[in-house]
Amino acid sequence: MGDNEGIDKSFLDTVKFDDRGLVPAIVQDHETGKVLMMAWMNRESLEMTLERKKACYWSRSRNKLWLKGESSGNMQEVFDILIDCDGDTLILKVSQIGGACHVGYHSCFYRKVNEDGSMQICDTLMFNPEEVYGKKH
Repeated sequence: MGDNEGIDKSFLDTVKFDDRGLVPAIVQDHETGKVLMMAWMNRESLEMTLERKKACYWSRSRNKLWLKGESSGNMQEVFDILIDCDGDTLILKVSQIGGACHVGYHSCFYRKVNEDGSMQICDTLMFNPEEVYGKKH
């Protein structure tokens, strides 16, 4: 064991996908380190991300590939991908165009919990989701 642990293996062979074929990806702003979102990736979305340098995820709710920004225009250019020591979690360092959150905020982590258990908004609203995605029925 040492500093070179696992570097002789290819990246895709090192990733430990769960029993559904998914791995969690934490997404950070490549300049500030701010956490923007967490999403799931499968092998195909990870291969697409590596090829295009644009973040692509697996949507569990829609059961399909999801190129970040395909409907909103809020793309993520990928600068770095890091893998943890166990190979079961990724960090994507990205340049976020517009907001990362589907409700319009820069980060999906736009609410913080106060000492009394209430919440407050702690992030910047970047766009109106109704204008981007239309009204939800």
